[in-house]
Parts: sequence; structure tokens; C-alpha cells
Amino acid sequence: MNEPALSALLAPVVAPVDLEIDSIEVRGSASHPLLRIRLDGDGPDGTGPTLDQIAEATKLISRALDDAPKVTGNDPYTLEVSSRGTNRPLTTPAHFRRNRGRLVALDLRDGTSVLGRIVGADDAQVELESGTFAYTGIAKAVVQVELKRMPSSEPESDDEDTVIAPDGED
Repeated sequence: MNEPALSALLAPVVAPVDLEIDSIEVRGSASHPLLRIRLDGDGPDGTGPTLDQIAEATKLISRALDDAPKVTGNDPYTLEVSSRGTNRPLTTPAHFRRNRGRLVALDLRDGTSVLGRIVGADDAQVELESGTFAYTGIAKAVVQVELKRMPSSEPESDDEDTVIAPDGED
């Protein structure tokens, strides 16, 4: 399978659901390849695609691939469709804009690193809580996954549905 041909075929297929192709990978054996397609888009709130958009795009992609044997060949393949995920580097202004509110680690071209929350982004720069950085000065940017704990000062609930008794106790 030819990745540029796949991209040319699928970009107009996902456009009606307000998505774009972020990347296409063909992995595995030639007789049964894995076709991995990552999608991106603004989503209804401007922070990336929804599960419903990805699900709809998956149906459209599958149908388009079934109807295009010249692109996919006659051999079986496994289709995997997802969003771009948080572990992939931010490389375009749209990536920064769609991750507004998230914590990001920037490795700058001058050798320094910055950690901060994205408060805004335009075509030339990203604004973190700690300052503004031109994209031309950023060597690498990665979203930091945050696992939040409930504050210890949070009052416990009196709701019976949230109380779990040890086995054998009522």
C-alpha cells in the first residue's frame, strides 16, 4: 500500500466530518499489513476530535478503502483509526491551538526547557502561562499527561451508593 496514494484517497473522505489526516503508517507483512491512520481536527470545542467524529470517519474510511482496490490491493489488511493522541509531538500551530489548557514541555533551540500550560496559540507563536515562544525557537514540544488526585480536603460523601463495604460486611 502506498501512503501518499492512501492520503490522497482519504483526505477528502474525512473532510465532511471536519477531520484531517495527521499520519498514515503501513506496517507488518505485505500479505496482511496493518494500516494505521491518525486523524486530527478542531472538534466542537476547538480542542480536538470527538469519539463520535473518529467513529464516523472510521466507517467512511473503511467504505472508501473497500471501494478502492487499486490503492489497497486485493490482500487482507487490518485497519486501525485513532486520534493523534497525546504522546505525539506538537508540530503545527493547529496542534498547539487544539491543546489549549494542557501542560506542555518545550525543548527550545537554545538548549533550555520550559514546562507550562498553553493559554493561547496563533500561526507564529504559542503562549504559555510563563511566556510566549515563537515556533521557530521550539525544537520539540510534547503534551504532559496529568493524573489529578482529588484534594484531601474534599468532604466525604454521605451517599450510600458510594460506600463500598469489605467482602462479607453490610
